[in-house]
Amino acid sequence: MQVFDKVSQQTIDRRDRQLSILALIMVVILGGGMAVLMYPTVFGKAEVIPVAPSKTLFFGFCALCILMVLYLINRMMVVHNLRDSLVKEHEQLALVQQQSSSELLGTLMGFSHFQDRLTMDFRRAAQTNEPLSLLLIRVKPTKLFSRGPQAEVALGDAAKVLHRKLRAEDSLFRLASYVFGIVLPGAKLPQAQQTASRLTEGLADASGASNRYTTEIQVVNYPEQASAASEMERHASALISA
Repeated sequence: MQVFDKVSQQTIDRRDRQLSILALIMVVILGGGMAVLMYPTVFGKAEVIPVAPSKTLFFGFCALCILMVLYLINRMMVVHNLRDSLVKEHEQLALVQQQSSSELLGTLMGFSHFQDRLTMDFRRAAQTNEPLSLLLIRVKPTKLFSRGPQAEVALGDAAKVLHRKLRAEDSLFRLASYVFGIVLPGAKLPQAQQTASRLTEGLADASGASNRYTTEIQVVNYPEQASAASEMERHASALISA
């Protein structure tokens, strides 16, 4: 049986503020009530009690209550200011991350450049009888990270992982909003599959504990899985339209 209402993440700040105000009010009520109860004893007639309590103790108690209330108010203001500064710093950090992700994603070439590079590398591979592999990565953000700045930051983090895992001769492209393509010259099918496995692990780590996104990676290899550049390109187009 639930006695108290459930506190959600969205209302935790408001509940914390309400609890602080309640604690302050209770201190004022208890201190004031105690002072009211002590007043007749301290300032009443001497016949009521044999030995009257010291007035210094009464005023000291009142001063202590006032100081306690002032101290609590001061601490509440300090905590409030610190929380506001932390929120502002968090917002600034999120803005910097968003700008960094936007800049990184903006530097990636699009589908037309991908077509040109794939055609050029395929011709070279066909002339030299070398393999050519293509990795197609589809990033699927979860519902919480599918829109707004958080989606762009998640995509930027995924792009950073892909960029770090590449060789010097590899090329990374952004084929669509959530689809990346990597051209691997001279990579055989087992080597391309190992690269895909490393990318899967890196992307899972970058996704974080909140699982910001999931990924799907397809490997297309020439000559084992495709015999023409147009065939490899069709795999990319199919993933984009999926």
